[in-house]
Amino acid sequence: MNERIDKKTLVARVARRAGVDEDVAAGLVEATLEEIYEALKQCECVSLRNFGTFYIRKEGRCRVFRFNPSQRLRKLFGWSSSYKGKL
Repeated sequence: MNERIDKKTLVARVARRAGVDEDVAAGLVEATLEEIYEALKQCECVSLRNFGTFYIRKEGRCRVFRFNPSQRLRKLFGWSSSYKGKL
């Protein structure tokens, strides 16, 4: 579990998969991350189908960041899942 993908690598992969220039992909990735950030700042849940849900929950006087993985992601790691589709 030592390997990581940084933003630059993620952008390159998104560009390749989408068939767009890396500058375009970088803008889209950055815009997506900013929208997620802004939504969480407003305590809104962000649900990404087949990936999971990000949310902020109040616990006492503080807020806690949470992530609930999708059934597809749970299946990928062998966690309890009802997902039947392709991984």
